Amino acid sequence: MGRTVTLVLVDDAGVPLGALPPFKVQTPWWQEVGDVVAGARLRYGVDVDVLRLVDAEQAAPPGGPVTYAAQLRSGRPDRLLPVPMPMGVHPARAAYAHPNGPRASVDWAAGQLAGLGRPDVTAVQLRTWNLSAIWRLDARGRPVAWLKQVPPFYEHEAAVLRAVADAQPGIVPRVLASGEHGRILLADVEGTDRYGADAGECAAIAADWHPVQVALADRVDKLLAHGVPDRRDPVARIRQVAATRRIDVPGLAELVDGLDRRLGKVAECGLPDTLVHGDLHPGNVRSGGQRRVLLDWGDAGVTNPAYDVIRLTEGLAPAGAEEVVHGWALRWRADAPGSVPERAVDLLRPVAQLRAAVTYADFLGAIEPSERPYHAGDVLRCLQAAVTAARAVRP
Repeated sequence: MGRTVTLVLVDDAGVPLGALPPFKVQTPWWQEVGDVVAGARLRYGVDVDVLRLVDAEQAAPPGGPVTYAAQLRSGRPDRLLPVPMPMGVHPARAAYAHPNGPRASVDWAAGQLAGLGRPDVTAVQLRTWNLSAIWRLDARGRPVAWLKQVPPFYEHEAAVLRAVADAQPGIVPRVLASGEHGRILLADVEGTDRYGADAGECAAIAADWHPVQVALADRVDKLLAHGVPDRRDPVARIRQVAATRRIDVPGLAELVDGLDRRLGKVAECGLPDTLVHGDLHPGNVRSGGQRRVLLDWGDAGVTNPAYDVIRLTEGLAPAGAEEVVHGWALRWRADAPGSVPERAVDLLRPVAQLRAAVTYADFLGAIEPSERPYHAGDVLRCLQAAVTAARAVRP
């Protein structure tokens, strides 16, 4: 499954010039634009910066016909197709989605690397969407750094990375620099993202992360002072998001009405609040075989550590998930005597899905309308999953 891509080219002032004829790329995921940039160069001899999603024929990714706005950097296309595109600038548009935004960010990263003795880099655009833009920075054909840029609601990521690195160097990418508009320059991490990891690898990820969470449980006030989000009390926001779906999702009203009681039972389980990654699935872990590095900290915050093992085991078969949770619980019982970690996991499974619904609802409220197809169906999906999880274990 791939995509059929249409690029609406704009000039440096953002004025539409017309569209390149549609072309196909193999990668189906809309936010991945490395093959889009390469395809425009190969097929039409133009260099572009992809700015943002304009339209898609499908309701959600992956695949299908997709239209992006892209700034023409060099080259003269033989022909461009007339295409209407609104000229207005939406107030929620990310800095990297404006004309000249990508170039300004790449220039900033190149300047930072030059100051570190690496003046010879070439930037390769890999991703852009409402949650981040990512470039790989190569020197002599090898990656040396990564530029990540995030919207305002994720600008705490650099502070989180530094806090984790202080607790355990090497478990996160090294921050080389951070700047305005959510820019973060990261040292290269060798290896591959561990999508599809088995239970053994997930258990190793949990074991790597555990001592850091134990150490940071004693630094919660410092984390909050440095801008790490406080996610300890989600009830009010969950109720707001669920309010319009109480009738549509059978069982949701009962679940939400019982949240205070459920979270009171969680508190009795005795786990300390600490830093939580917030989206600890194996795809957010990179490894070359020697070590594992945890990536993408935008959803991080201070709350119960059980949320991370719940997310980590979501893609595993039941027996594998149980094995990972068992090992995780043994470690927490040793470091938090008297705690009941497995009970906390059971109680928080539906809350984790409710929190995910809130996260997606907040995304939808913070991004421009053309970007909303990425998440439009996720709120309802997570609310339904929360009810399913709640039926499995009663508080």
